Amino acid sequence: MRGIAILATVLFFMAGIVGGCAGIGPPKQVRLQNTEPTGDTTNSTRNREMPLRVAVSSILSPRETLTVYQPLLEYLEAKLGQQVVLLQRKTYKEVNEILSTGNADIAFVCSGNYAASSQQFGMELLVVPQVNGQHSYQSYIIAQKDISAQSLADLKGRSFAFTDPLSFSGRIAPVYMIVSQGLNIEHFFGRTFFTYSHDNSITAVNDGIVEAAAVDSMIFDQTVALNPNLANTIKIIDRSIAVGTPPVVANPKLPEAQKERLRQLLLSIHEDPSGQKALAALHYDKFVTPEETRYTALKQIWLTVQEKL
Repeated sequence: MRGIAILATVLFFMAGIVGGCAGIGPPKQVRLQNTEPTGDTTNSTRNREMPLRVAVSSILSPRETLTVYQPLLEYLEAKLGQQVVLLQRKTYKEVNEILSTGNADIAFVCSGNYAASSQQFGMELLVVPQVNGQHSYQSYIIAQKDISAQSLADLKGRSFAFTDPLSFSGRIAPVYMIVSQGLNIEHFFGRTFFTYSHDNSITAVNDGIVEAAAVDSMIFDQTVALNPNLANTIKIIDRSIAVGTPPVVANPKLPEAQKERLRQLLLSIHEDPSGQKALAALHYDKFVTPEETRYTALKQIWLTVQEKL
């Protein structure tokens, strides 16, 4: 695509409005691994003392990611009687690599990543979060308040921020929306960037680094709720179809008994006061049993646009 560039690393550390409004203080310490464990950990001789490895991609900036997942790590560790480590990666592709090779046990991924990876290496649904009573979300196309665009089609030639190449809301949805209108995605936008987190994309629009962006509707709504002033600088000009919320998935080679134990623990987390605190940090109501049909349309969308991403 013309003009593709990686948005400067400085975005991850900007003291912009989004980070400030989210009330981020000094993050608590978490067990964080940035290197992949070595060796095959998926066979029947799996070490029972091995920690539960939870992989995430930074759909939020790295600092915020550490903050929101800490209570969940502590909850799982207390209930399992097992060390829990967070494997934080920049991209969903990197999360896929450690999950598919057996170097992660479960992962928090986006719906687009699940649609692709369930077909590529059998990534399995474990549970899905319920947010504000909903089990679905969509892509918001946001833009600077003062530009004339009223829909995604009006953004031709303008600068635009995507999040991750495998993100439904941050990449797959806008590409599909453009292609569905018979437009050429290769020559549609002017400058384009990957920010690798939704809060960075919101900051990029708010600070005038790009004119528009595609972001997760849940994260945008949460951000605006914390900082209503964003409504003075950013507007929503388009929306995608709704799909199933970003799921928690499992390594397909994880023993069934372990998957079921984790599933039941997460499904009941909202019944425990300490579990409720973990959910609050993530802005989830609770976890619910996945419905594969909520991802059916997304899988078809992925097949339509995969060669254009």
